[in-house]
Amino acid sequence: MIISPSAKNICHTCGVRYGTSIIPAICEICADDRQYIGFTGQVWTSYNELAAKSSIRFSRLLSTIYDLRITPSFAIAQKAHLVLSSSGNVLWDCLPFIDDQTIAFIRSLGGISAIAISHPHYYSLMQDWATAFDCPIYLHASDKEWIRDPGGYIELWSGASKTLWDNISIVHVGGHFAGSTILHLPDHGRAGCLLTGDSIYVAPSRRHMAFMYSYPNCIPLPKKDLELIYDRVHPLHFDAMYGAFEWMNIAEGARTIFEKSISRSLSIFKF
Repeated sequence: MIISPSAKNICHTCGVRYGTSIIPAICEICADDRQYIGFTGQVWTSYNELAAKSSIRFSRLLSTIYDLRITPSFAIAQKAHLVLSSSGNVLWDCLPFIDDQTIAFIRSLGGISAIAISHPHYYSLMQDWATAFDCPIYLHASDKEWIRDPGGYIELWSGASKTLWDNISIVHVGGHFAGSTILHLPDHGRAGCLLTGDSIYVAPSRRHMAFMYSYPNCIPLPKKDLELIYDRVHPLHFDAMYGAFEWMNIAEGARTIFEKSISRSLSIFKF
């Protein structure tokens, strides 16, 4: 399953695995203004080194949604989400680790029919996950330049949205990356929900949301990008939102918080 498990080809800061034969001196994703090189400099690790200390923890958010996290936390420490659906399960975002126990548990729930990833910071070990479940990886074509682990499972798409099945759709919102996306689940939860990665960043208070070009480097978005996010999200049916990190769970009222937060961000440009 794992290609070259002893190769030091996983960035310790962002968790993205490089599947190319030549590993750069510096992770190109972390060198971009949206991320950063680790405080002690560039560090690479291998799958074997991660496997010696890591496991994946599942938590059930709804009857049809689990979140998955590496423990102990590693790299960006994002969550992935497993969406259960009658026509096929979807893995939203990805993790830089996978093991046999995780594969067995997910297969007991029906496996994975597709992987959709919000943006390049979470590409992680996407090829290994796709290989394990023999399923496509849907990435927005606007982020093609950031793929560092190419392979036949990747299917690029373009435009405003891509419909999967059972009313599930990937929605392009841009902003954080040119191809940043969210997952719309109108039939899940009490009144629909969004899985947003950090294309939409839920604050720890869960009363505010942020929309940034770079979160760690505090670089804001221009007005046109904020307007695109609003135009793509406003028409969607949702009341819950689940983001990339542990605190980013809003079980109800997420639409109201989104509307207030995006209006506040846009108001800056009125002065």
